[in-house]
Amino acid sequence: MNMGEENDIIGSASEFIKDRLYFATLRTKPRSTAHTHYFCVDDELVYENFYADFGPLNLGLLYRYCCKLNKKLKSFSLAKKRIIHYTSFDARKRANAAFLISSYAIIYLKKTPEEAYRPLVAGSNPPFLPFRDASFGACTYNLTLLDCLHGLSKALANGFFNFDTFDVDEYEHYEKVENGDFNWIVPNKYLAFCGPHPKTKIENGYPLHAPEAYFPYFRKHNVTSIVRLNKKIYDARRFTDAGFDHFDLFFIDGSVPSDSIVRQFLELSENADGAIAVHCKAGLGRTGTLIACYMMKHYKFTAAECIAWCRICRPGSIIGPQQNFLEEKQSWLWMQGDLHRAKLKDGDRKRERHHSVSKLLSGVDDMRIQDALEIENYYHTDDGDEDLYTAPRTRGSMLETQGDKLNQLKLLRKHHSRSATTGALGHEDGKGHKRSTTQPYRSSGSKSAHSSSTMSPLKASKVSTVINNHANAASVKRSTRHTVGSSTNAKRYAP
Repeated sequence: MNMGEENDIIGSASEFIKDRLYFATLRTKPRSTAHTHYFCVDDELVYENFYADFGPLNLGLLYRYCCKLNKKLKSFSLAKKRIIHYTSFDARKRANAAFLISSYAIIYLKKTPEEAYRPLVAGSNPPFLPFRDASFGACTYNLTLLDCLHGLSKALANGFFNFDTFDVDEYEHYEKVENGDFNWIVPNKYLAFCGPHPKTKIENGYPLHAPEAYFPYFRKHNVTSIVRLNKKIYDARRFTDAGFDHFDLFFIDGSVPSDSIVRQFLELSENADGAIAVHCKAGLGRTGTLIACYMMKHYKFTAAECIAWCRICRPGSIIGPQQNFLEEKQSWLWMQGDLHRAKLKDGDRKRERHHSVSKLLSGVDDMRIQDALEIENYYHTDDGDEDLYTAPRTRGSMLETQGDKLNQLKLLRKHHSRSATTGALGHEDGKGHKRSTTQPYRSSGSKSAHSSSTMSPLKASKVSTVINNHANAASVKRSTRHTVGSSTNAKRYAP
């Protein structure tokens, strides 16, 4: 490559660090020179799709990209070179590549979403293809690159992740179907996971996990409540007998929750002592939708920011009409959040006044003041058929729900060699995974973007092994019918 061609690339590239870091879309693979280093991750960090979805890339891949870029920026041999992350004109790969470098700018260069996005759309650069959901049908909602950057920035500001303590191997271990298929969405609050089954076994090549398989991990990470959103498959007493609280809030696969279900989910979430593990069939659509409702109420995320963050943590989350539902509920949930916070603030003021009066009267021998106790009413309903549950729907079943299909597609994905973890839900040795030793790149004079002390929710040793062998999956049956069941009331509990 001659100097003129190199200058043309630099001139049209997006600049993220002056005279140092750039992003470019190129038709041909460039060759690095004495002054410029080129690299591409299009075929290295790849989104594993369900149907026509193609991004955004998950938290593990984003972390690996940041480590790679940090290493290049700190490299002695590249110290005097301009570093250019280039991508192809493939619209999907280009969108994911742009997501990586602009996310890096937010996490490590302390840019705002707008500042990280602006260089990408400056000049004559073509627009970016919006991300789409994991539904089989037509796309009804466009999630933009800027939406994803806002979601990431809001999550960072609220301490939802910290790359200084993030364990990428653990993240990639537990997201696999055979290892439990779960991800933290809100640290120490919400764990989204694939629905358990009556027995831990391999059926038609598909790994099924019994409730007991999750107990060690749940206890270690203070998961105290389980919320089931799908039709009964396992007996809830498997969890309650082990000391967990269990709630049923059924609504149909692929559909949206009623206002009553949303209110019940928010109420039980606000009264839970520990973290909550939420599942439907695949732990994607219904699960992500209700968790997003909490994020909007309590953290004032927009609907798009919720969708983006849920998918960055757990690809495939929130599907079809559930996206539009969250948009419709955004203003109502924000209002509910404002009312909730005002009520808590008012309660704090009343407690302060009461405490002052108590101190004044404590010296009067004949008077005693009993501190007011706020007694909450909880409702307990028995379904009467708790011991009745349906058999697992697997590849050989006559009917398949959307959750069944998504689960099976996830199983069929190729297992990449990037993760050192293998095996089932846990490891026999019980040792924690090693995290990358690459330290974050710091721009001159800037403070760390990781001021939060939030630890990685998965920063712990693995639980005991439950499955030793993983058979090959059979071909996926693509039925579009849904299983319909009756709605059940949530079980409320006293703290």
